[in-house]
Parts: sequence; C-alpha cells; structure tokens
Amino acid sequence: MPPLFVLFEHAAGYGLFKVKEFEEVGMLLPQVESSVPDLKRFNQVVEIKAFNPFKTAASALENINNISEGLMTEELQLFLEKNVPKGGKGKLGVGDQKLAATISDSLGYNCTWTGVVPEIIRGIRLHFSKLVKGLSSKSSSVAQLGLGHSYSRAKVKFNVNRVDNMIIQSIALLDQLEKDINTFSMRIREWYSYHFPELFKIIPENYLYAKCAAFIKNRKEFTEDKVDELEQLVMDRGKAEAIYEASKSSMGMEIALVDLINIEMFAKRVISLTEYKTELAVYLHSKMEAVAPSLAVLIGDLVGARLISQAGSLTNLAKFPASTVQILGAEKALFRALKKKSTSTPKYGLLFNSSYIAKADASNKGRISRFLANKCSLASRIDCFSEYPSSIFGEKLRQQVDDRLKYLKTGELPPKNVDVMKEAVVEFQTHMKKVNKKKKKKDKKRKSENGDVTVDGNETINLDETIQENGEPPLKKKKNKKKKSKDITVLEE
Repeated sequence: MPPLFVLFEHAAGYGLFKVKEFEEVGMLLPQVESSVPDLKRFNQVVEIKAFNPFKTAASALENINNISEGLMTEELQLFLEKNVPKGGKGKLGVGDQKLAATISDSLGYNCTWTGVVPEIIRGIRLHFSKLVKGLSSKSSSVAQLGLGHSYSRAKVKFNVNRVDNMIIQSIALLDQLEKDINTFSMRIREWYSYHFPELFKIIPENYLYAKCAAFIKNRKEFTEDKVDELEQLVMDRGKAEAIYEASKSSMGMEIALVDLINIEMFAKRVISLTEYKTELAVYLHSKMEAVAPSLAVLIGDLVGARLISQAGSLTNLAKFPASTVQILGAEKALFRALKKKSTSTPKYGLLFNSSYIAKADASNKGRISRFLANKCSLASRIDCFSEYPSSIFGEKLRQQVDDRLKYLKTGELPPKNVDVMKEAVVEFQTHMKKVNKKKKKKDKKRKSENGDVTVDGNETINLDETIQENGEPPLKKKKNKKKKSKDITVLEE
C-alpha cells in the first residue's frame, strides 16, 4: 500500500504531512477522531515531511486566491514535485475536491479527499503551529489575521456580483417596507377610529388616511377654514367636505391630548416610511436600468429584481434554464407535488406577478408562463454577459411576448426569433455608433477646453502650459486648403 501524504494550506505556507501506517489508520477512523484533540496521540498518526513558507504577503494572497478557485500555482507545483514521489509510490490527500482534480490532471498524482483525510486535516489545523518548527502560535494567528483581511478585501473588490447585491438588498427592503406599512396603517386606523370612526370609509387609502389623521388631530377643532387645506391634501373637494360634515356629527369617543400627540407622531412615521418607499422604488429602477435593462423592460423592475434576489445573483439567474426560471419562488409547491407524486406541478412562481400572466386566458396561462420564462432567461444572459448592457433587446423580447399573446387569441403568426434578434442587433450597433460619436465629441470638447492640441496625430500638447513654461506664443495652425486637413503642424523658426 503506498504511503499517504496530506497537503495542508496555511496562511504561513504549504505543509506536507506523512500519515503513518495508512492501512490501519483508514480502518480505525473512530480512533483517529478521538486522537485529534490530543497532540501526543496525534503525533503518532502523522509527521511533518516538508514546509514551504510564503515569502511575501502578496505571494500568500495569490496562492490562496488560486486555491479557492481550485487552481494550482507554480509554487505549489514545485513543492509537490519535490516532496511527493511519483509513479504510484505515494497517495496525496487534499482538502478541496476541485484542487485535488487539478493536481491529479496536471501532475498525475493519485489524490483523495474523503475517508480519513478530513479528520487528519482537522488535526493538522488544530496543532499546525506545534507541528512546524520555528512557527509559534502567535505568529500563526498574526499571519492568518493578515491574510484573512487581504483575502476578504480582494473578494469584495473583485466580486462579480457586487452590483446586483444592491438590487437584492433593495428589493428585500422594499418588500419588508410594504409589509410594515400595511401593518402600521391598520394599527393607526384602529387607533384613530376610536376618536373619528367615519374617516375610515371616506379615505380608504392608507397613505392619505395617515396624512388626514396627522392633519385633523382633534375632530372638534377641525373648522370650515381648514377644508381648503384638506382639499389640497386629499386632492378632492367632495371628500374634504364629507370629512368636515362627518366630523361635526361623529359618534367617536373623546380622546386625551397625550393620546392625540402619540397618534400624530405615529401617523408622521407612517407617512415618512411611505415616502421613503417611493424613493427606494426610484432607486431600484435606476439600478435595474444600469445592471439588467433588458430584464427590467421585459418583465418590470420589481419582478426582475425578485428573480435576481431569488436566484442569488444575476450570474446565477443567467445560468438557470428557462424551466427553473419559470418556477422560481414556487419551490415548496414543486417539492410537495413531487413528494406526493402528483401531476399538478406549479406552472409559475414569481412570474405570476407579471402582467402577461393576467392578460392570458386561463387555458393559456401555462404556455405564456413557459414562453415568458424563456425570454427572461435570454434577457438575463444578455444583461449578464454583454459588455454594454442595453434595453433594446428587452424591448424586442417584450414585443415577442405580446405577439405570442395575440397568436394565442387570434391565431396570427408572430415573427421568428431569429429575425427579431437580427433587428435588435442592427439597432444595437446603430445605437453604439451614436454613443461613440457623442463620446468623441465630448473628448474633443474637453481637450479644447484644456488647451490640448494633437501634433502630427501622435502626441497631445497643452498649449497653455507651453506658454507658461517658455514664455512664447502658442504654436500656429497651418491650414492646407487642398487636402482640407485638420492636422496641425509645428512651424520652424
């Protein structure tokens, strides 16, 4: 049986350990688990064979980043080739399955990551500073702390999902605000109805009810002079007069001043939350336009953001097939149907909130849901992997969904997807040409404002700086009438 070597990646460097009597250790896994906390007993199981410290913090960060992605660096390759015997004379235990596959493909080692290997790595991690000579527990913890900060900063900085994280948090906050505002609005309706119960039927909207409660306060102090102000508040003269008439003959109870103050404070809090919800919706709209414009145009900001949030990121959503996108948000119903072996699996999840599902007939809702999920999958991939996101493709995809609705109702054949995408590509290319022209004009304008002139098409010279440094007049421009060229030549004295 070939000996077992275990690779351990530490913040201080790479460590290679040899397992003693691998056959017996593999059979006695419970004994290995019990020996891990005790250093003396664990030393009887493993011994250190080699240790390769990282030279710099940058080298440590590079190696750890590659290992987390399942890649092998040159430093690790040289370390393994030097210390692990080849030709089936040794077996290598690795903690990560992806890294084990990479090492096995590149170097040809027989790698394993199961069985006794995880327990041995757990013991090495616990006693690493004592197994390696010259490495103290303090220096080990300092190296781990420093590398942990660097690794976290690098992950946050280079996270491909960092933009759509804002969308995920925004839609979660928006949904939570909607629930809280509804709860608070019902609370203020019940609270203020003790004093003015007739207002409940006159103003059914939660936001307007809170504003009216904060404005009216004590109904006995609500005079006819305040009707005009209330009209501006509710935007309806009839409702304002109805509130005034109801306040004169209300059957509500008398209420103390302290209670009115608390009701007013609570009503203002509900008003501020409702206004913040509107601002948050505008912020979400701007984020969706920047991150996923095609998906936002196709299915709307809220539903598109919920799909991204449910998938975890825009990249994950782009990787999902259309069948998965169709039932996102209905996982419980799906697994319940599969568990009961029922044929009535859910037809839609979050897509049910789309306006297209409401427009379709009852018999065609499943078809439209499938078609819409297909277009959402295409839109998310275009938004995720395109260099310059644009809403042009989303508009074409939305038109395709509308055409499919017409086809299901009237039988009118819609255009083919290939033809529609060709039109979208042509429009996108035209749009990009206009954008590039505008960008070039802005660059020329900025250069002219800064006094920058291109000489012979090679260098950019700032004329103002040249005058200040040399004290000489700026370079003269020589126009060539025959060629009508805009190039500027430097005149010799």
